[in-house]
Amino acid sequence: MANMVFGSSHKKIIDITTDEKYETYLYRCLTGPLSKRYRKRMEYLQRAIPVGFHKKLLLSKGVPVGTIEYAPAESSYYPILGNNVTVMNCIWVLRKAKGHNLGAFLVQDMTSSESQASGFATVALENHWSPWFRKKQIEKLGFNPLDFVTVTNKAKPNRGAFTIYLMWMPNRPDANHPTWNPQKLLEGITCCTAHPLYHPQTYAPTQILART
Repeated sequence: MANMVFGSSHKKIIDITTDEKYETYLYRCLTGPLSKRYRKRMEYLQRAIPVGFHKKLLLSKGVPVGTIEYAPAESSYYPILGNNVTVMNCIWVLRKAKGHNLGAFLVQDMTSSESQASGFATVALENHWSPWFRKKQIEKLGFNPLDFVTVTNKAKPNRGAFTIYLMWMPNRPDANHPTWNPQKLLEGITCCTAHPLYHPQTYAPTQILART
């Protein structure tokens, strides 16, 4: 993909919750080997898809180069609460496709598809060792911080403290801010093995994160 072109005739977004051709990406990330359809992910999708979950792929000449995943607050895997709020679970553009505003393109598709939502929420990270969900990146996409909690990963204590932010992008001037449950967030994320807050099934304690 050294000569990727991202004009309107070369890129498109497809909803893989309804397109069986790309169904495998419901259970995996854009790169790396196929992961097993592990139980936690399958249980989450079984609950979330019937009530508004969507995962979409951004294709360049038929090749996936980006993805976005979102759901109503009540079926997101974050403990975010809000009336008529859509929560962005994940957004990712491959490094080799950076520099073409593809993240903004994916967010625009989400906001257009969910135009009746009062607003859009997600999380962002600061000082975490992972390159994903960085606060500056999420802010660049149009979100602003509402609240935060600073934590350490108990399974990786030598990594140091990092901060998790509740991020918000209203869709209406009178939209009420969402809230979240930071205590619940300390349990981490169980249904995405690539998530920076992932709680491995091999880690027995209920909480993988600790407040600092």
